[in-house]
Amino acid sequence: GKRKFKFPSLEENSVSGLKTKEVLFKDLPKLKPGDEPALSNYTAPKANIYLQESLIRNGVLFTTQHMARPHNERDLEIYSIAIEKWLSTRQRLKYPDLPQRLKTHQNETAFLDRYKVVDPLGLSHTVVAHLSKDGHHFIYPDPKQVRSISVREAARIQSFPDDFFFEGGRNAAFRQIGNAVPPLLAWHIALKIKELF
Repeated sequence: GKRKFKFPSLEENSVSGLKTKEVLFKDLPKLKPGDEPALSNYTAPKANIYLQESLIRNGVLFTTQHMARPHNERDLEIYSIAIEKWLSTRQRLKYPDLPQRLKTHQNETAFLDRYKVVDPLGLSHTVVAHLSKDGHHFIYPDPKQVRSISVREAARIQSFPDDFFFEGGRNAAFRQIGNAVPPLLAWHIALKIKELF
């Protein structure tokens, strides 16, 4: 007879202790808003265990697309406030908490969490395609690098290897990253499907 299809279950693959900034970002060079180097050399010659085991840093000596979008002065000031609040209290900046001079609209009841710092001490929140529109939900967690995350940092959060090149410009790359199934997840799903046949 026919085999009855059953969705495979995936084992939990824990990454406890993963600190986004220390593990995913530490070996990437510092950026200022608007920096778009063609190539970026690593700041550490050897990859950490996570970057090796996940095949993110897979033997290449440099990476590409470690580029940051430009920001206006208002956004940079808001990002600074958001970073300070997150690093000192681990609380998210809410729109009503902004100084009046930085607010651009009167609606203080919707989208209160539009400015979100990537957690440097834990896992990042989900990367979404909206990152192609603005970086407000993905602020880099360092007061010395006030900006949103780079294309390569977003790609690393989603587990893309450093030699993966996204076609198109910066915004197209962010959209592709946000719309993609993370490669590590796809790999584990494929292994389970392979077991069925």
